[in-house]
Amino acid sequence: MVQKEKYDFGDLKKIMHILRSPGGCPWDREQTHASIKNNFIEETYEAVEAIDDNDPKLLKEELGDVLLQIVFHAQISEEKGEFDMDGVCDEICRKLIIRHPHIFADAIIETGEQVLSNWENIKIEEKGYADAREYIKSTAKSLPALMRAQKIHKRLIKRKLAKDSDLAELTDQVKKDAGEFDNFNICLKTIGRILYDIASLAEKCGVDSEQALREYGNEIIKKM
Repeated sequence: MVQKEKYDFGDLKKIMHILRSPGGCPWDREQTHASIKNNFIEETYEAVEAIDDNDPKLLKEELGDVLLQIVFHAQISEEKGEFDMDGVCDEICRKLIIRHPHIFADAIIETGEQVLSNWENIKIEEKGYADAREYIKSTAKSLPALMRAQKIHKRLIKRKLAKDSDLAELTDQVKKDAGEFDNFNICLKTIGRILYDIASLAEKCGVDSEQALREYGNEIIKKM
């Protein structure tokens, strides 16, 4: 490929095609969706870390690594005759247009909260979920556990399948959970319930439980 002063998205697709083609890179040619899925997760977390560190230069690099993973997966699927990168772009463009009827149609939505609620309602209709329970069951199992717990709790409250407890009630529940340790009633289920209650409290307080634990872990490392 010809050396250029500046490359663009089209060049990235061409390079990926070359790497996967006969005579290309042996390692790249051997990869499958399954073999590189953890790379995708790792690159995404590294981009998140760049955001947390407020490092735009590093973020640019890490976003490139995430984009590479997307193009890599799209190339693998194109070779299988499933879809290509243009198909991925077409899909997300259609989704953005459909889920922003207040911009691309005549719906009237005035607040960010209304946007999120409407987005969720459109998603439920698109996916054809039978009811709210089916929608909640669809919460991605691959999410980090605390993040998933907080998302499940939020969806339960939104769909009125759980009580929207106030801050005092949630705080009392966490205190009650702590009492479990006084009785040495410690097991996998107990720890899971306590963590879920903490994630619920975090949601009520507008705190990202995953971020909170990550930052506290960072503080521990700094003090060493």
